[in-house]
Amino acid sequence: MKRVLLVALALAVLVPDVPASAGDPPDPGAIKPEIGWKKIPFGAKRKRQMAAYSKRHYGERTYELTNPKVVVEHYTSGTSFDSAWNHFAANGTHLGEKPGVCAQFIIDTDGTVYQLVNLAIRCRHAIGMNWTAIGIEHVGTNARGILDNRRMMRASLRLTAWLMLRYGIDVGNVIGHAEILQSRYHREAYESWQCSTHADWDRGEMRIYRRRLKRVAQRLGVPPGAGPRWVESGC
Repeated sequence: MKRVLLVALALAVLVPDVPASAGDPPDPGAIKPEIGWKKIPFGAKRKRQMAAYSKRHYGERTYELTNPKVVVEHYTSGTSFDSAWNHFAANGTHLGEKPGVCAQFIIDTDGTVYQLVNLAIRCRHAIGMNWTAIGIEHVGTNARGILDNRRMMRASLRLTAWLMLRYGIDVGNVIGHAEILQSRYHREAYESWQCSTHADWDRGEMRIYRRRLKRVAQRLGVPPGAGPRWVESGC
């Protein structure tokens, strides 16, 4: 009996990535992907700008991202990480307002994940969603190319599954930028902006992404939760 116990313990050490059993999700740290930091400037001035933006668009003056409910997938519409990073770092005026646009993460074409902003800070990446959404940018000009890039997809799905586990986000609240108007978390005070969205990651592309994400989440022991529950946007 003692020998059997020792063999079992040895196997447990050699196989650390065994998925958690049903009803027993892993610790988020156990499935966290490798993430490299490449911070954009986000000092006191930009935080004040984000707080003022939040007051105008969401009714509360804060730059903090608290208990996010959504992950929004994007692509950069460019072909290099550096161009995307420089654009986010520049803090240029967008639609007549500051702060400039940014996302919490960028995934490069080789599958490298970079974090740009602390997860407790709001980034301006999706109109009506920045108060509760984490943004993931993928370097590329179309979703099909990203879906066909195995290294990018492996990194993207692992990163998103980790965020789902860390914040208790359902797979149905992992959405494409083009789907934001149908999210129940969409909120926008500016009437002229209430139907504003982008074309990246449309419904068909995100169906493929969410199917893959659900499989990866289940393999990692992450509860996938409920699927999408869309609302009428009136747009």
